[in-house]
Amino acid sequence: MSPLELTPDDLARVLTDAELEIVGRMRYSSNATFLVEAKAEELTLGAVYKPQRGERPLWDFAHGTLCHREVAAYELSHALGWGVVPLTLLRDGPLGVGAVQRFVEHDPDEHYFTLMPEHEARFRQFAWFDVLANNTDRKGGHCLYDEANDIVVGIDHGLTFHEQFKLRTVIWEFAGEPLPDDAADDVRRVVAELDGGPFGERLGALLAPAEIDAFRLRAANLLRDGLPYGDDHYSMPWPLV
Repeated sequence: MSPLELTPDDLARVLTDAELEIVGRMRYSSNATFLVEAKAEELTLGAVYKPQRGERPLWDFAHGTLCHREVAAYELSHALGWGVVPLTLLRDGPLGVGAVQRFVEHDPDEHYFTLMPEHEARFRQFAWFDVLANNTDRKGGHCLYDEANDIVVGIDHGLTFHEQFKLRTVIWEFAGEPLPDDAADDVRRVVAELDGGPFGERLGALLAPAEIDAFRLRAANLLRDGLPYGDDHYSMPWPLV
């Protein structure tokens, strides 16, 4: 069976149960990041593995939580139905527990600034998502064109869901725009699922209660006010790509 023939459930099962073999370390990553092969029977899938033990301590994020935030970002994307984040799960691996994400086949020369002209509607979803997830690191290079699935996706979501508002992104073209009705319906549905629903249970296992409360507040603000403006300036990550 080809990886392209796998259903989302099949893909999740392979990434959950398959043996992970490290192929190499990915350069230019702030934290330990490895390309791995997930091998199950006659099927081999590429994946990106970020072990908890390889996370660099940060002053503003609790140590050892970045892999949980990577998975929380996927859970939010999946619950919304927007597909911004490729399948990502938390599991044991060759270097201990970490986040494992489906590898995205892409052109490394493409990024937000090259993709934006043809994918404006998609990047509006990115902007909404990044407000909800409180993404502090949306670089242009974190936006990939997934060649196998013909869609733009986002990667590197370890710096998300802080309880203080810390949005830092290259996507400011849509500042001040209201949330469309269909997207607003998705946000309301996901917020409702925080109380006793499967999404709320999964998020509760990954984030602190104060971080979930802050997510509720960001969702309410997005529904009421639309996409925010920068207060005195547009906060952007560096490097931009």
